[in-house]
Amino acid sequence: MNPRYLVLALILLLGVAPLLLPPYYVTLLNYIGLYTLVVLGLVLLTGVGGMTSFGQAAFVGLGAYTSAWLTTSEQLPAWLAWASTSPWLTLLVGVMLTAGVALLLGALTLKLSGHYLPLGTIAWGLSLYYLFGTLESLGGHTGVSGLPSISLFGLLLDKGEKIFYLIWAFLLMAILITQNLLNSREGRAIRTLKGGQLMAESMGINTLRSKMVIFVISAVFAAISGWLYAHTQRFVNPTPFGLNMGIDYLFMALIGGVSSVWGALLGSSVLTLLKQWLQDWLPHLLGDSGNYETIVFGLLIVLLMQRAPGGLWPLLVGWLPKRFKARSRGPAVDASAPPLPRREQPQHGQQVLEARHVSRHFGGLVANNDMNLKIHSGEILALIGPNGAGKSTLFNQLSGVDTPTSGEVLFMGRKINGLSSRHVARMGLSRTFQHVKLLPEMSVLENVAIGAHLRGHRGILAAALHLERREEAMLLNEARLQLERVGLGDCLHEQAGSLALGQQRILEIARALCADPCLLLLDEPAAGLRLKEKQALGILLSRLRSEGMAILLVEHDMDFVMGLVDRVVVMEFGQRIAQGLPEEVQKDPAVLEAYLGGME
Repeated sequence: MNPRYLVLALILLLGVAPLLLPPYYVTLLNYIGLYTLVVLGLVLLTGVGGMTSFGQAAFVGLGAYTSAWLTTSEQLPAWLAWASTSPWLTLLVGVMLTAGVALLLGALTLKLSGHYLPLGTIAWGLSLYYLFGTLESLGGHTGVSGLPSISLFGLLLDKGEKIFYLIWAFLLMAILITQNLLNSREGRAIRTLKGGQLMAESMGINTLRSKMVIFVISAVFAAISGWLYAHTQRFVNPTPFGLNMGIDYLFMALIGGVSSVWGALLGSSVLTLLKQWLQDWLPHLLGDSGNYETIVFGLLIVLLMQRAPGGLWPLLVGWLPKRFKARSRGPAVDASAPPLPRREQPQHGQQVLEARHVSRHFGGLVANNDMNLKIHSGEILALIGPNGAGKSTLFNQLSGVDTPTSGEVLFMGRKINGLSSRHVARMGLSRTFQHVKLLPEMSVLENVAIGAHLRGHRGILAAALHLERREEAMLLNEARLQLERVGLGDCLHEQAGSLALGQQRILEIARALCADPCLLLLDEPAAGLRLKEKQALGILLSRLRSEGMAILLVEHDMDFVMGLVDRVVVMEFGQRIAQGLPEEVQKDPAVLEAYLGGME
């Protein structure tokens, strides 16, 4: 559905809700708003970034307890006394403290992968929970009472129907910020976390920074929720900030749709209302009291994950008639946007890349042994050899993904051994992958725009506040131009996963070109292409060569290679066995022997 209509409908309903509903249901809506604010952070962290966190409730507690301590303590340090004069000042302190703690915890846990990351979030979540209950200055397990109500423009928000509007105003702002962020250069970088960090780093994206950004944002959303909760209840104790609530937040995200902004609201509403109804109905139905709602709710969650693993929101959108669904085909492209600045290309014939005596050992296995090659501007060099010859290993060392055991790799005269692929990409080297690495649910245009990430400079704040539109228009227009350049100009707004394999490989080339490289490394670009597609690819690569681009090509299709490239380097068992012009290499006895039964 069109997000604008959803926002307008939601604002209209929220405006009249406290006037029409009993206080009990207004209180439930307050809780739904507070929970959604936390779950919205999990949409960024888990649904978009692919990182599972059980510790969000602890960040809620951090925001709540910061305000509780500052507004009720009688013996504040002199340097903090100013913050006790207003809950709004405690919000500022709470957000800053939470962001600082999130940076520290993120540095400790975000480098973990697999099941270690969620276990790490459980560890620090429990640590903060027990800290809240242990410190006497925070009231121990008894908690802190007597918090003041929030005052806004002289109006005291001391009742549920009064603070209702403030809670939902914060939530709507968070939704707007989240959507702005996701529909930006920084948002595309964040989405790559779930699609493969190797690809992201090779496109110049600092994946650790992107992880840290959404981790801190999700923590800040949770802290704001905690601040609002504390001054709504005017009392805090550790109970709402434990592991059980952290699991509930994840359930809310899963129920609504962990990748959907609006799913966060739906999931929070369903879980809150369903739990409340089950608590009311089950004792009457069963004639006994107990935690039966937890059992029923657990079974319903399992059933939902089987029937609708993507959550309820995508399911509901899929059921809507076509006329009610969003008509937007993706981000609009402004063809009149000014072009992005381009790097100065090396002179024709200038040496761009050199591998000097490169060797790579994996324990006792020698994958590359004393490899040497050079490539110059305006040249296509083919790197060929039987399967297992060590081509991919060398390819990764040239692109910064791997580091040689010995020897040197020089790019534009600079040694790049030990530099990350992100730094190498910024120097002007771009690559594709043997196995296509795309974000299948994103549009073709957005996938290609990832390649232009390193050519943009506006940061998170500009993206969140929608202030980077001019640069965003330039990036998207560059992606459009590169797609038209490779013959995919009619597929801008299609999902990348819907393209045929051959088209996906061409898309990868467009993405690599979006980075404005002077050296293009292509790993089997013709695999899966039909004859006419191969011919079109050959024409494209020839045109790039004539423009001064240096191209290193790893390919198994000898008919495609020999009719296109300028020079060939042949590998076998990690060593170079021949090099020269295509017609010379094809007659080399060592090459003929190596290829007997060895080539696909």
